[in-house]
Amino acid sequence: MASSSPSSARCRSATTARGAARSIRSRRRTKWAPSPDHYPILKSAGGHLVPENVRLSHVWCNNRDYGWRKQIGTLLAKGKSLEEIAETLNRKDVPPAHGTNRWTAAMVRKAYVS
Repeated sequence: MASSSPSSARCRSATTARGAARSIRSRRRTKWAPSPDHYPILKSAGGHLVPENVRLSHVWCNNRDYGWRKQIGTLLAKGKSLEEIAETLNRKDVPPAHGTNRWTAAMVRKAYVS
């Protein structure tokens, strides 16, 4: 994903004619709709949607990334190794990051910290 500039973190076209504001978030969004992402500090780690901590991503990508991080975080809290987590994700048929066929320990680490 390409990072966005701070000014594009919030859509400036949300105000319609005659000053009536309309929230973009209130519209039904497809999985490929743009969505702000807390990065590099995740929301769960205290990150805020401010220009220096946001990138533009897709709704689907953000949801998928959140799912990986949540599962990996839970398994790490249980004391599992990166190799054990990779085996668990492969056994559960969790689609691996970056379009590869199987999770590896290195991919688990990268998915969790990136």
